[in-house]
Amino acid sequence: MQMLQAIAVGLPLTILVTILALAIGTVLAIPLVAGLRSGNRLVWLLTRGTIDLLRGIPPVVWLFILYYGVSIGALRMSALQAAVIGLGLVAAAYLAEIFRGAIGSVHQGQWEASSALGFRTGTAWGRVIGPQAWRTAIPAYTTYGIGLLKDSSIASTIGVAEIVFMSNQYARQSGEGILVFFIAAGIYILLSMPLGMLSRHLDTKMRKAVAR
Repeated sequence: MQMLQAIAVGLPLTILVTILALAIGTVLAIPLVAGLRSGNRLVWLLTRGTIDLLRGIPPVVWLFILYYGVSIGALRMSALQAAVIGLGLVAAAYLAEIFRGAIGSVHQGQWEASSALGFRTGTAWGRVIGPQAWRTAIPAYTTYGIGLLKDSSIASTIGVAEIVFMSNQYARQSGEGILVFFIAAGIYILLSMPLGMLSRHLDTKMRKAVAR
């Protein structure tokens, strides 16, 4: 019981890092999607390059860059801030691709119908294109959220006291390494299972809707 309590101390930060990074990634993915869909070649190239850069560098390296590289002089970034921003930037790149694919799956007829009804661009996106694209994106979005939950463990490398960090601390103090990390793994599974079930449910629901 004492071991579980010691590890569970890191649970709130694990959840916080995951939620905040996912939120940042979602917000930043929107302009990236706009850039990928831009008819301007230069904008497209800059957006494509940004996404490839964010995806090409391992998340843990981004955390080191932000925590050790940016925190110079008067500018100081806490370990939690570096973890959230670093994982959020990487999430933005992956979510942009998810959203781009979801938007691309909307039938051309929906665009034409919106135009025929006289909808302005914002109205068409808000009432027709956006909702359909979002329904398509939800399963992949949820799956990425599960992956991000597991990736939050790398925040321990810069001192964020999440599950893995607390597990490592307890293992060093008690010498019970194997059991400690088995419990940590169990906590991640318990956190991931509801999200996995939600993802499968939404995916099945979407497939049925498409088949109608």
